[in-house]
Amino acid sequence: MPEIQLTVKSPGKNALRVAAQVSAALVLIAAITFFFSRVIPVNATTTGFFYLVAILMIAATWGLVESTIASVAAMACLNYYFLPPVGTLTIADPQNWVALFAFLATSLTASQLSARAKRRTQEAISRQHEMERLYSLSRGLLLTDPTQPTPNQIVQNIAKAFEFPAVVLYDRSSNEIYRAAEGELPEIDVKLREATMRSTSFRDEKGNFAIVPIRLGGQPIGSIAIQDCSLSDAALQSVLNLVAIGLERALSQEAVNRAEIARRSEELKSTLLDAMAHEFKTPLTSIKAATTGLLTEPADELPQHQRELVSIADEGADRLSKLVTDAIQLARIEGGKFRLNRGAHFASSLIAAALRQIKPFMDGREIKASVPEDLPPVWVDADLIEMVISHLLDNALKYSLAGAAISIEAGLSNGRVVICVSDRGPGIAEEEQKKIFDKFYRGTAQRNLKGSGMGLAIAQEIIRAHGEEIQVTSKIGMGSQFCFSLPIAVESDNP
Repeated sequence: MPEIQLTVKSPGKNALRVAAQVSAALVLIAAITFFFSRVIPVNATTTGFFYLVAILMIAATWGLVESTIASVAAMACLNYYFLPPVGTLTIADPQNWVALFAFLATSLTASQLSARAKRRTQEAISRQHEMERLYSLSRGLLLTDPTQPTPNQIVQNIAKAFEFPAVVLYDRSSNEIYRAAEGELPEIDVKLREATMRSTSFRDEKGNFAIVPIRLGGQPIGSIAIQDCSLSDAALQSVLNLVAIGLERALSQEAVNRAEIARRSEELKSTLLDAMAHEFKTPLTSIKAATTGLLTEPADELPQHQRELVSIADEGADRLSKLVTDAIQLARIEGGKFRLNRGAHFASSLIAAALRQIKPFMDGREIKASVPEDLPPVWVDADLIEMVISHLLDNALKYSLAGAAISIEAGLSNGRVVICVSDRGPGIAEEEQKKIFDKFYRGTAQRNLKGSGMGLAIAQEIIRAHGEEIQVTSKIGMGSQFCFSLPIAVESDNP
């Protein structure tokens, strides 16, 4: 940031103070002159030494201006009252001219050295005070109350640490203004926003305050107005850095809190879903047992129309049971209870098991399977991969026409076993392909929407847990193909 000195002092008060100190210095020189010329007469050398001591005291107490004026006055008094001819400003002996100017040079040099030492001491003390206040500010910012707005605590800590009468902060991210002021600063809100937008600093002499932008990573994130600020540029920059860090920390903490709330909400939702799904399992099991028992009765003991109704109830129970199973699996995935039980399995056995699971929902349709016999075994969780294949086959059955061909095949590619499920359905638009793996997404209004929208989401999460991704290739009117890779089992995988 461009350097800006924010020291604001009243010119009238400063001039009066200097005038009073100069008068006191002249009074001291006059007192020494009167004492050594009237009360205890001494020679010029002794008087000159006393003048030098007085000038050093003036320089150390007040400053260079007062000591310089006192040096000139002391030289004049030494010439008039102590160097012959006394009572005049002329000097008879040329050696006294040399002594007089040596006295003046010595007094001026001593004044400058003393004033410089005083200034450096004051600067060191000022820096020490600034460091102590910066430490107090940083400690206050570290101990902010998370239940209260951080920007408001920042301005309160700045005003308290540096004893400023007014501090106003503009936070660009929230577009809010926070104050720690005894009185209102004129039109400060507009000026703070303007300083942030333009990323420039300026000072208002009338209002006795300065406004400086707050930057983080080179970008303005707000601005701050300080009244009666006497900080050095380095200390001011440190304050701005602490404020920037405090604001960024507040944003980060807010993001973390939102993420934690979202996570807990997801966990609660998953727990409730899991509990409800398990509650559905018990009556579904009873319904399935009843329908199965009725359907196994001899044909002559159950009228045909009743058998058809029981068959419909039995198929509905199967579909509802599958839906509940999907809900339980999704709840476990989202609730962090998802674990892999890997083992070496052949792709042919995984596909065969999935085909058995999907058979009740095929409605007499044919699924062609093509799996080479020489494929190596894969290192996977068999139950979960069977579920993935079942979901992909179920998805192909739902979104394909009754006479459309459906196939599943496995092959070897790039050191992985690749399994693909293909259909000749209506296809999926390119913009929709990015959404089909979202939870509960069921396609556009133009498609025949079926299912719960959980199948592909569950399948994708299971494949990701195995370190892979499901890839989809589809064109409108030409069908779709879903493929995923599985790692090959090696000897070191077996315990």
